[in-house]
Amino acid sequence: MKADLALDMSSSISIEEEDALYKKVILRIVPLFFIGFILSYLDRVNISFAKLQMAADFGLTNASFAVGASVFFWGYMLFEIPSNLVLQKVGARAWIARIMITWGIVSMLMIFSRSEPVFYSLRFLLGVCEAGFVPGVMYYTNTWLPSKRQSGMYSLFLMALPIAVVLGAPISGAILESMNGVVGIKGWQWLFILEGLPSVVLGVVILLLLRNKPSEVKWLTDSEKRIIETNVAREAAHKSHRVADAFKSGKVYALIVVMVLFNTGFYGLTFWMPTLFRNSGIDNSFHVGLYTAIPFGAAAFCMFFNAKKAERSGRMRVHGMVPVLLASTGLFLATLFHDQFWFSLAMLTMAASGILSLMPIYWTLPGRVLSGSAAAAGLALINSCGSLSGVLGSLIIGYSGIQVGMYILSAFLLLCGMLFYLVCPAKTA
Repeated sequence: MKADLALDMSSSISIEEEDALYKKVILRIVPLFFIGFILSYLDRVNISFAKLQMAADFGLTNASFAVGASVFFWGYMLFEIPSNLVLQKVGARAWIARIMITWGIVSMLMIFSRSEPVFYSLRFLLGVCEAGFVPGVMYYTNTWLPSKRQSGMYSLFLMALPIAVVLGAPISGAILESMNGVVGIKGWQWLFILEGLPSVVLGVVILLLLRNKPSEVKWLTDSEKRIIETNVAREAAHKSHRVADAFKSGKVYALIVVMVLFNTGFYGLTFWMPTLFRNSGIDNSFHVGLYTAIPFGAAAFCMFFNAKKAERSGRMRVHGMVPVLLASTGLFLATLFHDQFWFSLAMLTMAASGILSLMPIYWTLPGRVLSGSAAAAGLALINSCGSLSGVLGSLIIGYSGIQVGMYILSAFLLLCGMLFYLVCPAKTA
């Protein structure tokens, strides 16, 4: 009887009232996770800037950097699914806070990376601590929002990736240049301290402010809570719920391949872009950071507007496939004309924009087929296997060289566009 009443209430609410309700929800949820995404990405890739000094400080080679950058993802992959299943049991509030606090501490411990074994060990431990954050956030939002309202929100979450580079690249460069030697600490060590501490602070804030489900918050009325829960429950009734379903779904494995392909291009680009600019003759670390910020600044706008347009039109396939094919073209041309700096920079901007424009659209697809425990396991399975892309993106270029490696990444993106066309429905409601 209560379910029928809630159903009647949700069906009687106007579109404008429902839009206003979900805007309220997004304004409460997005800011905390948005900052969390920025910090997680900074702690994951600031090694690309630290490398500029670590190479001279203790002989970090391109090959050892590639191994260190990639070993993070082995820890991430091994603990991703267990982490997300624990999150479902203990609640998002406590577990996401734990994730952030521990990864911030380990990030700061990176200052002790004075040899390759220590460097590799701490990178692996950082991956273990961060495991579960991204799929945990995705699972959490699945319990608040129906799929049709997720792409716009995911675009806001995922805008944190380019914004992390836009803000973090020049800041990281400035830290390397201005803090080197302050109180006897190297610039690259200050980088890890100053970019790891905020994660610990935000973890504590999330523990204090976040609530696990709509029924626990005070900023929604009882009727608003019922509307949200009913909309989610109505959609969940048509999805798979069992954990085993996530491992049996062919669509899940197809989505894994898509993610590996586009994320390999993304991580290859971000891990090696500072080195690419340094090799072009830019010696000042701050200037390297500024040039690195340009492609990702443009990508942030492209990601947001593409996701909004896709959400309004329902044409997810077109708005996902076309950008990633443009990214493949941009990366190919940037590599072919690498000696023409400004043209190459423009093509790298197109590549970054195309890859990132696919991401929020991609992340709506798992929630269309999975719910409950299946969603927790499926999202973790996709993200953990997709983390293989971090290994591939760093190692492909580390061992084949930047030019050949970029051609390989371009081919990955081309294949991604073709497969995404097959996996994504032509039009969604």
